[in-house]
Amino acid sequence: MAIRNGGAIKRPTRLSKAKLLLVLTILTFFALVVMGRLAHPGDAAGTGTGGLRDFLGATGSGSVPVSQVGLNRLASEAGHARVAINFTWLLYTASLVLFMQAGFALLTTGLTRAKNAGHMMMLNFAAFVIAFIAYYAVGFAFHFGGVAPVANLGGTASLNGLHPGGLWGLIGSKGFFLQSGGTYDAGAMALFLFEVVFMETAGYIIIGAIAERISFAGLIAAELAMGALIYPVFGNWVWGGGWLAHLGQSLHLGHGAVDFAGSGVVHATGGFAALALAILLGPRIGKFNRDGTPNAMPGHDLTYVVVGTFILLFGWMGFNPGSTLGATDLRIAVVAVNTVLAACFGAATAMAWTNWKWGKPDISMACNGMLAGCVAITAPCAFVAPWAAVVIGSVAGVIVCYGVWFFDHVARIDDPCGAISVHGLCGVWGVIAVGLFADGTYGAGWNGVQGTVRGLLYGDATQLGAQMVSVVVNFVWVFGVTYGLFSLIRRRMTFRVPADVELEGLDRPEFGAVAYPEFVLAPTAGLPARAPSAESATAPSSDGHGAQPNLFDIRQELVEETARRVLELVRTGDEGT
Repeated sequence: MAIRNGGAIKRPTRLSKAKLLLVLTILTFFALVVMGRLAHPGDAAGTGTGGLRDFLGATGSGSVPVSQVGLNRLASEAGHARVAINFTWLLYTASLVLFMQAGFALLTTGLTRAKNAGHMMMLNFAAFVIAFIAYYAVGFAFHFGGVAPVANLGGTASLNGLHPGGLWGLIGSKGFFLQSGGTYDAGAMALFLFEVVFMETAGYIIIGAIAERISFAGLIAAELAMGALIYPVFGNWVWGGGWLAHLGQSLHLGHGAVDFAGSGVVHATGGFAALALAILLGPRIGKFNRDGTPNAMPGHDLTYVVVGTFILLFGWMGFNPGSTLGATDLRIAVVAVNTVLAACFGAATAMAWTNWKWGKPDISMACNGMLAGCVAITAPCAFVAPWAAVVIGSVAGVIVCYGVWFFDHVARIDDPCGAISVHGLCGVWGVIAVGLFADGTYGAGWNGVQGTVRGLLYGDATQLGAQMVSVVVNFVWVFGVTYGLFSLIRRRMTFRVPADVELEGLDRPEFGAVAYPEFVLAPTAGLPARAPSAESATAPSSDGHGAQPNLFDIRQELVEETARRVLELVRTGDEGT
């Protein structure tokens, strides 16, 4: 206290906590400024980091001998650093592609009905596990067992078992269980991790077409076949040093089959296998009327669909740029930009198409349009200019819209998520696009052929021929083997769930639990009402097929139980007051 003016007492002024905090913040700011001005920075620009001293420290030398030995040591260290950069890039982009699993799970679950949500999540989860094991055991060896050398990864010399040799390779033989033939090797491991997630993508694709009716055992069989045989063998022919890659040398067709990141090897393969399985399974109960007209069976969660689509686009930033197999290939910038351009124009085209068709843009078809653009640009992304990426993505957006309509109204094949159209049809378009739009600015020496890759519009019609051969072989191999193999398998096992299980929903019968235990939906008695045709529909459904019929009612016992619990809570509240 202070006593002034005849004993009057005045209290000293105190700073509030807020003012004190403000003062301390300002003082701290000024202190940082002073320290920054007085301190001397280290190698802030990084120009002095990773230089001669680091080389000397790593080798234990005092100086670099001015001799061939010294130069060799410097070159060796530089080569090691280059490969290390490429390893890091490959493992990073593989992680992005791995995350696409979450996108596929959300997308396919959102596009199907709530009563099968747990079933869909489990299919995506199991697909990753089972296909991974199959590829690890034998698939990788069949696929890349004869691909050596891979310069960006240090050569991978152990992967040298292509059979038969020369220009007509059919299958690899090194790398079974990542052990045989000396493949317990850092370069082989890096390549395996990147390539196994590509195989997984083909495995996820089939889930969209077989959803809501395949048994869990059937799914396991399909993923084993995809990971061990169907995908690796065709992949070897294009990426593993096989005969399609060498069509440029054997038949003088451009640079042979060119598929930079997998429009054909990954996506068309998944789409063709999905087509065969969808035909063998038949449509879901209630999908088609007796006269063949389709009924809309909308998915239950558009939020899942949109979020899943964005996750897939994010993963595609590893899928396509990562296919350089190294960050030291600066073409990654062109690849990344082309990928996003095609995705956006594919989505915009699908939105415009559905708005023109039904008067409103359809959400799920817009998402499928974005994925269609990604699929189509995957093969040509490194070989085309941005304007071509715009064209490729826009055409893909139209293809997927007409493809969904075609399989519903003409082919009458039930594809709940549009996987055949997105991945099969647009994968074919992407492979062909290389033969049309490749502009000769990239791909010098590709597949052992001199010069850069050029398409029809830039003077090389033979490249288009190689692409067409690749498409035909892809379809014949994948569809033929899948259809033939599973025609036999379904005679020996339960391939499709019984009708009563399908009507109830596959969650509890197949896995013992439902995805939404507190909000259970049940189908109404009888089949769904007929949906208007695409031509007469006034508004699109959530799957882009027509108007949305009322397919579900809440079960009566659930209503009664909910009412009982509410009344009990009300009584408890009254007694408490």
